[in-house]
Amino acid sequence: MANFFADIWEMEDLRKRVLFTLGMLGVYRLGIFVPAPGIDRVALSKWFGTQSNTMFGLYDLFSGGALSQFSVFVLGIMPYITASIIMQLAGETVPQLKRIKDEGQGGRNRITQYTRYLTIAIAMAQSMTMAISMEQMRIDQLQVVIQPGWTFRVLTMLTMTGGACFVMWLGEQMTERGVGNGSSIIITAGIIAGLPAGAAQLIQLIQLGEVNLLEASLLVVFMFIVTYAIVFVERGQRRVPLQYAKRVLGRRVYEGQTTYLPLKVNTAGVIPPIFASSLLMFPNTLGQMASHPVLDWLTTAFFPGNWLYNAVYTGMVVFFAYLYTAITFNPDDVAENLKKQGGYIPKVRPGKETAAYIDWILTRLTAAGALYLSVVCIMPTLLITQYKVPFYFGGTSLLIIVGVSLDTVAQIEAQLATKHYDGIVGPKGSRIKGRRQRLGGQGPFV
Repeated sequence: MANFFADIWEMEDLRKRVLFTLGMLGVYRLGIFVPAPGIDRVALSKWFGTQSNTMFGLYDLFSGGALSQFSVFVLGIMPYITASIIMQLAGETVPQLKRIKDEGQGGRNRITQYTRYLTIAIAMAQSMTMAISMEQMRIDQLQVVIQPGWTFRVLTMLTMTGGACFVMWLGEQMTERGVGNGSSIIITAGIIAGLPAGAAQLIQLIQLGEVNLLEASLLVVFMFIVTYAIVFVERGQRRVPLQYAKRVLGRRVYEGQTTYLPLKVNTAGVIPPIFASSLLMFPNTLGQMASHPVLDWLTTAFFPGNWLYNAVYTGMVVFFAYLYTAITFNPDDVAENLKKQGGYIPKVRPGKETAAYIDWILTRLTAAGALYLSVVCIMPTLLITQYKVPFYFGGTSLLIIVGVSLDTVAQIEAQLATKHYDGIVGPKGSRIKGRRQRLGGQGPFV
C-alpha cells in the first residue's frame, strides 16, 4: 500500500489529477454545510432525530448529511445521474436520439447538452416537491418552515436547482481533469461521510445497554463478510474462450492466438436498484403532497420494510437488470466484430450461432446478478425492521462504494502501468533499449 501511494506521488500528471479530485471533493463537502434559507434549524434537527431509521434517514446518509442540514447541495448529483441514465436508455430506444448519438463527437456533445437540460428540469421538480414536503413537517408544535408559501417554494427551487447544477459541474470537472468518474466519486464521498455518524450511534447504543458487545461484534463480522461477498461478485467474470486464426499481413505471419471474452456477473452495476428505488419513492412523495385514502394506502403498502415493497422492489431490480444489460451489451454486435477480426468461439460457428451462444450465457449470468442485487439491496430494510440495526448498512450505498473504489483503483493502476512499461521511458528521460538492441541485434525485436 505504501508503494502504491509512493508511485502515485512520483508521477506528476497522476499526482495532479489525484490532488485535483481531492480538492473538488473538499469544495463539495464545504457546500454541504451551506444552509438554504427559510428553515428553522432547531426544529429540523429535532425532526430528523426521529427519522433515523426511515427512508429520510437513508436519503440523508446517501446525500452525506445534506438533507438534515437542508443544504444548497441537498439534491446532490442525483438529478444528473437520473438524467444520464434516462438519456442513455433513450439513446438506445428512441430512433432520433440514436441517430444523433451515432454522429460522432458532435452527436455525443449534443446528447451531453440534452442531459444537462434534463438535469435542470428534474432538479426543479424535485426541489419543488421537497419544498412542499418541508412545509408539512412539524415537531413539538414547531414548524420546520418559518414562513410557508410560494415565496419559500420558489426560493427553494432556485437555490436547490443552482446547487444541483454546480455539483453537476464539479462532477464533470473531476471526470475530465481528475481520476475516475466524478459523479460516482461524489456519491461515494457522501455515503462515506455518513458512516462515522452511524458508527458513533452504534457506540452510543452500546453504552446505553440497548446493544450488547456480542451483537455489535457479530454486526462488524457480518459487515466484513458482506463487503467481501460484494467485492467477489463485482470482480466475478465468465471467461468465454476465443480463438483467432492465423493471419498474414504483408510479409509478416501472425500465429493464431487464444484469449477470452470477459462477461461480468453484474453487467448492469447499480443502475437497477437506483431505478427501482426512484420509482418506488413516488407513492411516498404523492402521499406527502396530498391526502387521499388511495394515496394513504399506497404510502403504507410501499413503505420500506413491508412485504409488498420488498416483493415489488425485487421484481423491478430483476426487470431493470435484464433491460439495462440488453441495452448496453449487444451479442449480435460482438459476434459480428469477432467474425470481422477472424475470431471465433471453439465448437461454435461464427455469426448467428455465436451471438445466440453469448446471449445464452449472458441471460444466465444476468439472472445470478439480479438475484445478488436484490439480496444486497433488501438487506438494509431487513436489518432495521427485523433486527433493529441502528443505521443503514448495505444496499445501493455499499454497492456504490465497492464498485466506485474498484473502478478508481483500476484506473490509477492503468496509469501506473505506463511508468513500469518496458521500452517507454527510462531513468532521467532516456529511452530504454529494446531487446534486439540489448542482444546485439540477435533475435526478434519486441
